[in-house]
Amino acid sequence: MDDLEATVERLLSMGAKEHRAIREQGDGSGFVTASVVDPWGNVLGAMRNPHYLAVLDELSAR
Repeated sequence: MDDLEATVERLLSMGAKEHRAIREQGDGSGFVTASVVDPWGNVLGAMRNPHYLAVLDELSAR
């Protein structure tokens, strides 16, 4: 997600509740996650991973 903060805010505005706050994971390389619980009890995860597109390109080139 290009704008993780805006995505989480939108989910919250639609009735979700925070499950895990936005936080950076790992070694500081930019992998950031968050999760919310929707009104029906489902946990929805969101992430920003700056390396995802590079990995996807590499996998599709195989």
